[in-house]
Amino acid sequence: MKFTKMHGIGNDYIYIDCTKETIENPEELAPLVSDRHKGIGGDGLILIKGSDQADFEMAMYNADGSYGKMCGNGIRCVAKYVYDNGLTDKTELSVVSGGSVKYLRLTVQDGRVEKVRVNMGEPILDPEKIPVTGKGETLVGETIVVDNEVYEMTCVSMGNPHAVVFLEDVEQLKLEEIGPKFENHERFPDRINTEFVRRLDRRNLQMRVWERGSGETMACGTGACAVAVAAALNGIAEREVTVHLLGGDLEICWDETDNCVYMTGPAATVFTGEFDPEELRKSVKQR
Repeated sequence: MKFTKMHGIGNDYIYIDCTKETIENPEELAPLVSDRHKGIGGDGLILIKGSDQADFEMAMYNADGSYGKMCGNGIRCVAKYVYDNGLTDKTELSVVSGGSVKYLRLTVQDGRVEKVRVNMGEPILDPEKIPVTGKGETLVGETIVVDNEVYEMTCVSMGNPHAVVFLEDVEQLKLEEIGPKFENHERFPDRINTEFVRRLDRRNLQMRVWERGSGETMACGTGACAVAVAAALNGIAEREVTVHLLGGDLEICWDETDNCVYMTGPAATVFTGEFDPEELRKSVKQR
């Protein structure tokens, strides 16, 4: 089976072109290919499919095999893949993921996609739709107790749920300890992605992320969008910011005219290859 390893500022996935390949059990395959020691290695698996709703469909699975409705870094790589590999010659694309259609604008240099601007749609602030338990029409600066510590979170969905926490220091944060406790907190019925953010100034934010089903990743596109929205809602940043992640930077704009969030960032191909699913299964399950 052929695959391509790609990343958006360090958020890496294994991509399979399902216009040519057939995957019967992606939930089982995702943990196998994602294993960084005995598999290919990545934050998850992304399938590229044809679609009746859009130009293409993206189906994303986390490293633990759970399905993800949206991945901001992943969708930019999908755009690069389909253009660079001749599946389309369009520089403006539509891609459906988790039932929601996103619109992308490609920047091409020397016949290859260098960066992609994505209309990520309107942020969802209704707690019931995120989902998160809590009173009120929105949860901005909401108190939550995690591991006997009190935090303030702002909850946003960008097609998947996020809790944004602003701190004075994120570099020293023991994310591997606190991340799972946020992810599995009782207030999040579908678990949660958590962004821990330091405000640098009104146009720059530093972020680390714990993604549900994957752990700490180098970057999270939907998370960066949620961070920009949360910062604006809390009055600590402008609506157009640069979010600095471990893997690189994303330009995020929460447009006042249409209420949509626009994300711009790079996409890169790492390598291509082939694997035998049965041999991979044996390799990963060896102890």
